[in-house]
Amino acid sequence: MSFSIFIDGQAGTTGLQIVSRLSERSDIELINIDEKHRKSRTHRSQCYAQSDLVILCLPDEASILALQELADPDTRILDASTAFRTHPDWVYGLPELNSAQSSHISNSKRVANPGCYSTGYILSVRPLYEAGLIAPDTVLSVYGLSGYSGGGNQAIQQWENSNLPTQPYALGLCHKHLPEMQHYSGSRISPIFTPSIANYHAGMIVQTHLAHALCGPGFSQNTVYEAWSQYYEDSPFIKVHRANDYASLNEGKLSPTSRNDTNYLDLFVFGNDDQSVLLARYDNLGKGASGAAVQNLNLMLGLKETTGLENLHAHG
Repeated sequence: MSFSIFIDGQAGTTGLQIVSRLSERSDIELINIDEKHRKSRTHRSQCYAQSDLVILCLPDEASILALQELADPDTRILDASTAFRTHPDWVYGLPELNSAQSSHISNSKRVANPGCYSTGYILSVRPLYEAGLIAPDTVLSVYGLSGYSGGGNQAIQQWENSNLPTQPYALGLCHKHLPEMQHYSGSRISPIFTPSIANYHAGMIVQTHLAHALCGPGFSQNTVYEAWSQYYEDSPFIKVHRANDYASLNEGKLSPTSRNDTNYLDLFVFGNDDQSVLLARYDNLGKGASGAAVQNLNLMLGLKETTGLENLHAHG
């Protein structure tokens, strides 16, 4: 059985990556639109009508407008913008969020793909909130490092073949991912989040810093590992590393690119008796964007969620 998929905005970074991941699949037929018609409401509506599922890879305003212009309300939509991630009528497309989320995604006509930074933060801390290892009113400090492809085509053009150094941004502490980071993490308080863009193409690490004195009783690197292991026992794309897994480091350093070209996410915890750092490592174009979109697409179409996402580097 073949499914017809239209990607509205396939010329963008995420859209191109989704096309790449779907183009060789025999169970997927991609509906293409002529470049000269890609902004035509009539032609786009025709593509929507022919599709079993539409993926929106558009800016927020354009995604909102596309939904307003949608002729058939039963059209299944997977949106990659930030427009609907905390909307009550949309399902958050993070299958690992809890034991029921995959089912919610499978049964929904409206799914919002998560933000890249949000994915690593939420998957790091939600099990700890639920286990009582972190109180819901604890203010967490989060640092994110991403390859420049996370900024889209404009950032790629600016950074590619340049000598630009790593640069922090969103220093007003109002990054667009913060609403979903708080909403789905289990916290009552928004984290203090500072991201940085680095001079390599893809790969990311999200770090969450914890003072044990501010955490719940029994908090340690081992209890973090135990909570993660139990929470993600049935999650095919999450690899939980043992506490203080220094053997996975390269001369004491953690590479942000080791999960590139996969949909896998590593969880690490390091520290001492008083402090810990949680680290999520993954591909900002993979589990942080297009890989996550394919995982959600599979669930929405009733397919095995790992379809098309297995590769030779998966268990590195």
